[in-house]
Amino acid sequence: MKMVSYNVNGLRQRISQFGSLRNLLNSFDADILCFQETKLRRQELTADLIMADGYESFFSCTRTSQKGRTGYSGVITFCRVKSAFSSNEVALPLAAEEGFTGLLENSQTSKDELPFMTDDLKEFSKDELISLDSEGRCIITDHTHFVLFNVYGPRAASDDTERIQFKQKFYSVLKKRWESLLHQGRRICVVGDLNIAPFAIDRCDAGADFENNEFRKWFKSMLIENGGQFCDAFRAKHPDRREAYTCWSQSTGAEVFNFGSRIDHILFSGSCLHESDDLQWHSFVRCHVKECDILTQYKRCKPESTPSAHRWKEGRSIKLEGSDHAPVFVSLHEISEVSLHSTPSLSARYVPMVHGIQQTLVSVLMKRKVSEQIKSCKMAHEDIAIHSTYEGEEPVNRAASSATSPNECRILPRQVYKGSILKPNEVSGGSSQEAVSKSVNESEKSIMHKCKKPNKKARNSQSSQLSLRSFFQRSTNLDNDINGSSYTDCSTSQDEPSQPNPQLHETPTVSDHSISPKQCSLDTDARDQDLAGPKDSSIKEEKSNLASLEWQRIQQLMQNSIPICKGHKEPCIARVVKKQGPNFGRRFYVCARAEGPASNPEANCGYFGWASSKSRNK
Repeated sequence: MKMVSYNVNGLRQRISQFGSLRNLLNSFDADILCFQETKLRRQELTADLIMADGYESFFSCTRTSQKGRTGYSGVITFCRVKSAFSSNEVALPLAAEEGFTGLLENSQTSKDELPFMTDDLKEFSKDELISLDSEGRCIITDHTHFVLFNVYGPRAASDDTERIQFKQKFYSVLKKRWESLLHQGRRICVVGDLNIAPFAIDRCDAGADFENNEFRKWFKSMLIENGGQFCDAFRAKHPDRREAYTCWSQSTGAEVFNFGSRIDHILFSGSCLHESDDLQWHSFVRCHVKECDILTQYKRCKPESTPSAHRWKEGRSIKLEGSDHAPVFVSLHEISEVSLHSTPSLSARYVPMVHGIQQTLVSVLMKRKVSEQIKSCKMAHEDIAIHSTYEGEEPVNRAASSATSPNECRILPRQVYKGSILKPNEVSGGSSQEAVSKSVNESEKSIMHKCKKPNKKARNSQSSQLSLRSFFQRSTNLDNDINGSSYTDCSTSQDEPSQPNPQLHETPTVSDHSISPKQCSLDTDARDQDLAGPKDSSIKEEKSNLASLEWQRIQQLMQNSIPICKGHKEPCIARVVKKQGPNFGRRFYVCARAEGPASNPEANCGYFGWASSKSRNK
C-alpha cells in the first residue's frame, strides 16, 4: 500500500489546479492521502471539497475565533477503498478521532479511557488541552496494523513567545499520547508537516548553532539512534542525500535554486508484523517500508523548466502554480488484510452539513426573494393609495384598480375588500369605473416607474464616472434652465434674444407643429455642442497635458529613489515590514533575484536597505 503526506497550502486552490478533488486524489495513485493546511472553515464545507467517489475522508477544521486563525490550518485524511461497509481493506480505518487530547465533543474516546490523561498531564488545565485541538491540527485513524497520525505542527517565530509556548505544549502532549499507545503495544505512523527540520543536512542555510534549537532537540530525542522509539523513514532509505527539501519560501522564489528545508516527515514506531521468536533485527521500517521519497513532480518549479534567476523578479515574470510544499510518500509491503469492518462515524459521509448546506442555502435565498417581492408590492400599493387619496379618488376604486393591474408585481398579496360596494369582478362593469380604473392604472405605472428610476440612476452613478464632456453639458443646461430657456418654444431662435416673446414661460403644446420634435432635438444638441465643444476640448487637452507631466515627474522620482543592488547592479524591489513591532509598516529594498545559496552568483546577492521614511498605514 502507498501513503502520501502533502501540505496543500489551501485545498481549494489544489482542487482548482487539478479540475476536481477526485482528479487531485487520483493523481497520487495512493491508498491513504494525508493533507495539511487545508484552510477550510467548518461552516464552509461542501461535498465537492471533502468527498470523492471511491474515498472515505476524515477532517479537522480550526475551531478558534482568534484573529488571524480563522480559516487557517486544517487537516484531512482520504482513504481509497472499494467499499465503505463490511470491508477488510487496511486503508479503511477501524476507528477515527479528531484531535489528540480526546476532549473534543465528537471524539470517540472518553477521558477515562485515556491512561495518559490521568497523571501525566496534571500540569495542564482542561482548557489548555482543548486549545491544542482548537486549530484543527490532527486527525487520528486506526488501521488495525498501525495508528496513523496526520499532523500539521504549529509554526513559531524565534521572537514570538506566545506561539513558542503553544508549540511546546502541542508536542509535549502529543508525545505523551504516542507513548501511551506504544505502552499498549500499538504501532504508530506519524505523517505531516511538523515545521521542524531536524538536522543541518535538512536545511539550506543551517548555521553553526542550528541544532541547538529546542524543537530540533525534541525531534532528535524521539529517534531510535538517539534512544527514542521512532524511525525517520526518509533518512532510513536515504541517509546521506543532501538538498532533499520539501518546503520553499514563496516570497523570495527560493524554489528556483532549491533553497529550502525538509519539514514534511513520515515516522514509524513499533515492531514489524512478522511472527518469529528472533525479532532482534526486525522493525516496522526495516521489514515493511519498501520506499520513501519526495514527489518532486509536484513542485511548482519543475526541474526540467527551472527559470533562470533573473527571470524571477518576485514572480512578476513567471507564475508558479502549486503549493509551497512537495508531497512525501511511503510504499509498504507485506501488509495483510484485516477483519471485516465499516467506516467509523467520524467519516465525512455522516456529517449532515456537508450534504445539506446547499439545499439549505437555496431554500433561504428563495424565501428571501419571495418576501422581498411581497414587500415591494405592498410598498407600491401603499404609494398608490396615498397618491390616489391626494388626488381625491375613493379608496374602493384604488383597491379595485390595483387588483386589476398586476403587471408591475409578479406576486400579489391577497386583497381584503372590507367596506367595499363593488366586488372585484364588477369593477369593469361601467364606463365610469373603466375610466377610474384606467387613470389609477396609469398613476400606478407612473409611480412604479418613478420608484424604479432613482435606483437605476444610483446604480449607474456608482458604476461609472461622468466624463468631462458630460460635466460641461450639464453645466450649460443648468444655465439655460436658470435663464428660462428650457421652457422656450422650440421655434424660438437663439439669434434673437433681445426681442420680447410673450410665450417665453409657456410650455409648448402638442398641437404646435411649427417644428418636429426630431428637429428640435437636433437643434438642441447642436447648441449644446457649440456651447460645450470648444471649452470641453481645451480643458480636456490642458488636463491631459498636466496629468502627463505629473506622471512623468512621479516616474522620475520613483526611478531615482530605487536603489541598485551591489551584487548585480540591478534595480531592487520594495517590500514592507508586516510583522508587528517598531518597524511595522516600514518600507525597505532588497535584491530582486530569487533566494539561493551564497555560493551561486546568479542568486539573490543579499542586498538590503531601508527606505527613507515609513510608509503610512492606510
